[in-house]
Amino acid sequence: MTTIHQRFAARQPGLEQELGFPVFISGLTGPLRIFQRKGGHRHSIDDAATAWYALQKAPSAATCLDLGTGVGTVGLIVLWGLGEQAHLTCVEAQEVSYGLLRANVACNQLESRVQTIHGDLRDLRLDRQFPLITGSPPYFPIECGTLPGDTQKAHARFELRGHVGHYAEAAKRHLAPGGTFVFCFPFQQKTRCRALVEATGFRLVSLRDVFPRRDRPALFTLYSARLDGAGELEEEPPFVVAEPDGSATPEMIALQSSRSFGPDGTNRIE
Repeated sequence: MTTIHQRFAARQPGLEQELGFPVFISGLTGPLRIFQRKGGHRHSIDDAATAWYALQKAPSAATCLDLGTGVGTVGLIVLWGLGEQAHLTCVEAQEVSYGLLRANVACNQLESRVQTIHGDLRDLRLDRQFPLITGSPPYFPIECGTLPGDTQKAHARFELRGHVGHYAEAAKRHLAPGGTFVFCFPFQQKTRCRALVEATGFRLVSLRDVFPRRDRPALFTLYSARLDGAGELEEEPPFVVAEPDGSATPEMIALQSSRSFGPDGTNRIE
């Protein structure tokens, strides 16, 4: 029986020829793998934590919409965590990332459970709603730094196709009654984030700051938001990734375990 990793390995040479750049294979969650571009934007802790937080907030969702999905990292982790009956819809505008997304869905044999849409999330108008919507928006306004020369990195980091408020607007158009929108954004931009998201009509329900190490400043914040109901924003205990010596904290080990990763941050490659 051909394993998922073997399918990825067999597809790699042809994919590199088709796309015109080298790629490598990474473990994502459980048995799932992804292609990532060498020298390009890579899956990191913000994607893993956003997916984990989404599964904490909506563990029984039957469908999920992932906005600005990139190569599929957040969406595919959520899909695997929701179980074999769940379905994912994801939208990505960047051509480089979309090509990798399509290959990742195909090599994981998830075509029957994942719909991929090549387009700008600001233009998204689907005829259905979702109980769970996720997003990992770019973090920085264009004027706040020098854009990387690499187009994939530039679009992943800078707001070239909209900011967190545009993600919220797209989520509002597609969120089912009682549904949850989960996303991340830089810790230093909390005020801006709240203003942009709340201006669309969302109510922030909870937030959780993420610290890369116990002795370092917070890096980003996880949020959950809803369109209905009332109540105060719950500020949950911080999530700390590593101790001062670099070892994983118990909560990080638990996060890794939830996607079949060991405490060293790896999972089994067949």
